[in-house]
Amino acid sequence: MSQYVSQIRRHASRLRLSSIGSNLPALLERAEQSSPSYDEFLYNLFCYEVQEREAKQRVLRMKLAKLPLNHDLEQYDYSFTSGLVPTQLNQLRELNWLDQCYNIMLSGPSGTGKTFISAGLGYDAIRKGYKAYFRNMNDILAMLRLKELTTNASKEFKRLCEAQLIIIDDVMSLPLNREDGNRFFVFINQIYESTSFIITTNKSPAEWAKSLDDDTLATALLDRLLYKCQLIQLQGYDNNPIM
Repeated sequence: MSQYVSQIRRHASRLRLSSIGSNLPALLERAEQSSPSYDEFLYNLFCYEVQEREAKQRVLRMKLAKLPLNHDLEQYDYSFTSGLVPTQLNQLRELNWLDQCYNIMLSGPSGTGKTFISAGLGYDAIRKGYKAYFRNMNDILAMLRLKELTTNASKEFKRLCEAQLIIIDDVMSLPLNREDGNRFFVFINQIYESTSFIITTNKSPAEWAKSLDDDTLATALLDRLLYKCQLIQLQGYDNNPIM
């Protein structure tokens, strides 16, 4: 091996090119076998570093996203007639709505695939490089209550405020007290113009006022979430949509 290898690895470490530094012998051996031009060798070297960094970032984004175990829409069962048709799901998976900062609300009773579909879209977004996070309503409320008190909650709040996509599962499944309702509204109001949401709920928008026990707050919250939003109604086995 060349006398310069150890020096190259030290320089790579200083420049934080960790993948090149760690795998330099193998990269040089591959170059010796294929005999690329100088510019092609440099191009391949930097491509390798970029690809390795992107792979590590995807792993980190997946860890922070906290997706449910089942989240691969390639396994979606189209024979489940209460769900989405292939054309509609494929359009959602193109993520054009995310680029335009649109929201999606998946509404319907339990067992209609709301969580699976939302997590699957989040998985697609992460694979394409977006910052996406999956949280249920209790996670969001716990974070909002503690964000001024604990470091972990403060970091989580900052992370979600910088997200490109937030999936909130089971919104309004249980009644909220006025204080939690106000916290949730302030959070949504702070980021709704720069962040896309996927909301899953078993309540129709008309029922949100009952869960919040505040018509004005419910209206204001829905104004933000339904602003540039596609509402998708999923049906249960009884084939009766929520009204």
